Amino acid sequence: MSVYVVTGVSKGIGFEFLRQLSEDKDNLVIGLVRNKAATEKKVAAELGDRPNVHILHGDLTNYASLKEATAETAKIVGDRGVDYLVANAGLVPEFDAYGPVSALADKIEEVDAGAAETFQTNVTGQLHLFNLFVPLIKKGKAKKVIAISSGVGDIDLTNQCEIDVGPIYAASKAALNIIVAKFNAEYKKEGILFLSISPGLVEVGRYANATPEQVNGLMGFVGKLASYAPHFKGPITPEESVKAVRSVWEKASIEEGYGGAFISHLGNKQWV
Repeated sequence: MSVYVVTGVSKGIGFEFLRQLSEDKDNLVIGLVRNKAATEKKVAAELGDRPNVHILHGDLTNYASLKEATAETAKIVGDRGVDYLVANAGLVPEFDAYGPVSALADKIEEVDAGAAETFQTNVTGQLHLFNLFVPLIKKGKAKKVIAISSGVGDIDLTNQCEIDVGPIYAASKAALNIIVAKFNAEYKKEGILFLSISPGLVEVGRYANATPEQVNGLMGFVGKLASYAPHFKGPITPEESVKAVRSVWEKASIEEGYGGAFISHLGNKQWV
């Protein structure tokens, strides 16, 4: 039996993590979300009665809510602690997602506000989350902290494929990766694995309402990925992504050199 805490389980791959992990009745799965009531309703409707699932309120932009979620988690898990903390929640901003970086030159206020929110969610909030949950991770058996990052945060991929879209989002994920490495530097000696994993390019309906111009920008990005990986056939499903990510984290260990690393759902530096 393993104890999992997963953030951002209201939709997308976060909900898929919740679904897959809770299929084993011996697992205890705690999901952190901003909208607790709506997520509980969705869980009941789509997963039915799963006593091993607990939904708590936790917002990466609100430290008090994260602290309260940690305290509630401690009451639920008791002396078992937490085996896996899966930092899945994150913000994918739309203001910089489709056009080249030069398109942001005249969007001063939008960039400043968007960057602040993105970094608060994807970087600072994650730092607080890790610090709050480390005491519970120390009590667990697996002692693994998994940050769901993104291949677009890889400098080599950016340069090789000339990916000029999504600069703020990419920068936030690159920053998350270094935060993970910093935690590894401190806690590796205590046997806690901190690891960043990109889930691949996953179809979660994020671009369903994109304008024709935005779709063109998206297709340009996808085309560059196809050039980078000729075998690439398009986005994978949340189910495929989560199965792959779980396989990677199960195999990963400090002893094998994974502490603080940034790898893909394929277990290497091949991002799609």
